[in-house]
Amino acid sequence: MDKLFENYCLKKHNTFGIDVNTKYYYEFSSTEEIVFFLRENPVSNIKKLILGAGSNIVFTKDFDGIVIRPRDRGVQIVEETKETILLKVGAGEVWDNFVNYCCKRNYGGAENLSLIPGMVGATPVQNIGAYGVEAKDIIEEVEAVNIDTQEIEKFNNEDCKFEYRNSIFKKELKGKYIVTYVTYKLSKTPILNINYGKVKDELKNCINIDVNSVREAIINIRNRKLPDPEKIGNAGSFFKNPIIDNNRTQELKIDFSDIVSYKVSETKDKIAAGWLIEQCGLKGKNFGKVGTYKDQALVIVNYGDATGNDIFNLAKDIQQTVYDKFGIIIDMEVNIV
Repeated sequence: MDKLFENYCLKKHNTFGIDVNTKYYYEFSSTEEIVFFLRENPVSNIKKLILGAGSNIVFTKDFDGIVIRPRDRGVQIVEETKETILLKVGAGEVWDNFVNYCCKRNYGGAENLSLIPGMVGATPVQNIGAYGVEAKDIIEEVEAVNIDTQEIEKFNNEDCKFEYRNSIFKKELKGKYIVTYVTYKLSKTPILNINYGKVKDELKNCINIDVNSVREAIINIRNRKLPDPEKIGNAGSFFKNPIIDNNRTQELKIDFSDIVSYKVSETKDKIAAGWLIEQCGLKGKNFGKVGTYKDQALVIVNYGDATGNDIFNLAKDIQQTVYDKFGIIIDMEVNIV
């Protein structure tokens, strides 16, 4: 049964807990439901927002349009060999539930992405990533409904044009498709990615390392440094780690010898945005209703009844402060609406 509401409160549907309304709110539990809804209720001429768990968004005002939320869940085996397995997952499935599903069966590839908040449908849009792994590394295919034509279309990995925290669904196809299913390719003979410093340290006393011990290690790390949005409103990492020329990295090391950087290519380095913010003296700072988290400078928190503009303005101030000190632009990872 589909559900359509008017003047619907979104406070419980965003992890910052921002109290805003949307003009229309619709949720669906199957591809057939959303296709039927779009055919009967054309939405081409109004604003549209596809919302999952609301864990990567800041609402700066009421939304004058329709919020569409997938609720289709479940995992289906598409194909299986001795080495790999293809799993088709509903867009409304909780991402970490799926990661847990994989690890319990010793399917490798998703374990480094443990405890990332959100739904499956957001993984190809955002190209989520953590600890040396990105969603693009395991996504085989994305199934989505074209909002204008109501046709079901499929995108292979290359079609998605994945980049760092980006994809075709955030660029030229933004707002034009509703992801309904994502198919992932997992390994039945996992090759573990544990070279990331903090993960390696967490596992140093572990004798038999497998996908479950990697998952446990990453959950422990994330729980230590990230606040629970059920207790403190937040959207996890608010900023992307900037990628700069490695010549620029060497210049910065003259004045900042302890700068945290990771080589991403022969000419580019990724700089830890959290380190940049911390060096500006902004880690754990309280600015009234908003602030930065005490254990992770990348995280902006809502201490109570902050507005989206309170959060957005702090984010802009942080960007400017980092630029003034380092000459580096840190882009926001969170979507501002």
